[in-house]
Amino acid sequence: MSATQKLQQHPVFVQAQDKASYYVNQLDKELTKYPVLNNLEQRTQIPKAYAVIGGLVLIVILHSLNSLAAPVSNLVGWGLPAYLSFKAIESPSPHDDVQWLTYWVVFGFFNFLESFALRLVLYYVPWYFAFKSVFIVWLQLPAFRGAQTVYFSVLKPVLLNISSQNRSVAPVPTTNSQE
Repeated sequence: MSATQKLQQHPVFVQAQDKASYYVNQLDKELTKYPVLNNLEQRTQIPKAYAVIGGLVLIVILHSLNSLAAPVSNLVGWGLPAYLSFKAIESPSPHDDVQWLTYWVVFGFFNFLESFALRLVLYYVPWYFAFKSVFIVWLQLPAFRGAQTVYFSVLKPVLLNISSQNRSVAPVPTTNSQE
C-alpha cells in the first residue's frame, strides 16, 4: 500500500473529507436561493459552491498582490451592489430600494473619507484593502445590515446636526448701496 493510499484511509483524513463535503453541500443548498448562481451552474457545469469558493480564493490571491488590492477592493464594493441595485430599481417593492440607497450613501461617504487619509492608513495598517473588503461585504449583506447600522449611528446624526445648524442661522440681509 502506497503512502497516498495510507493517508487517504487514515481516520482523521476521512473525517476531514466528510466534514468538508458536508459544509460544501450546506453551502450549495444556501446558494440555490440565488437564480444567478443557478444559471451559472447550468451554463458552466461547475457546482455553485465550487464557483463561489473559487471566486473567494481568487479575491484573496488578488488582495495578496499589492498592486491589485485597491481595484479588487473597489470591485467588491461596486460589482454586486450595482447588480442588486439594478434589480431593486426594477422590482416593484420599495424595501430593497431603501437598502441599496443606504448602502450607496455609506459607501460613498467611506470612499470620500478614505481619499483624505489613504496614504497615512496604508503606511500604518498592513492589509488595509483586505480589511476594507471585509468591511464593505459587512455593509452589503442584508443579514448584518451594516450599511443601515453605520447610517443610523454615524451619518444620520451628523447630517441632522448640519441641517439644524443651517436652519438656525438666519440669513444676513445684504444691501446694495449705490451712491
